[in-house]
Amino acid sequence: MNAPAVIHLEHRYSAPPSAVWRALTDPELHARWWAPGDVRAVVGHRFELDMGPWGKQACEVLAVEAERLLSYRFAIGKLDTIITWRLTPEGAGTLLTLTHEGFNLDSASGKSAFEGMKPGWPKVLERLGTTL
Repeated sequence: MNAPAVIHLEHRYSAPPSAVWRALTDPELHARWWAPGDVRAVVGHRFELDMGPWGKQACEVLAVEAERLLSYRFAIGKLDTIITWRLTPEGAGTLLTLTHEGFNLDSASGKSAFEGMKPGWPKVLERLGTTL
């Protein structure tokens, strides 16, 4: 049995944490760089992200620290992974740390999702930078 797999990335933005936070938590901005959905920075909030060809993915917010941390369950009932965004001020900019964890490599869908998302996340983070 494989241990659950983790994707861990860091990306630096010239924008301040408040701007990055807004892009992570404002549904209109979120749809521009990743996926449409009613994301909100409220613990317990349930929402769906429309992942296009991969369908709508149920999510639930687990932890919030305004302009510092947003964590939610992703693809509940399908992948059952956790995405955590950490924002650290760096001068006038922001270091964003993304952790996407819990991929079950023993299941075909978990392994496929991990293999697709590992190279896909850097592209998503680039689009976030363009949105900022």
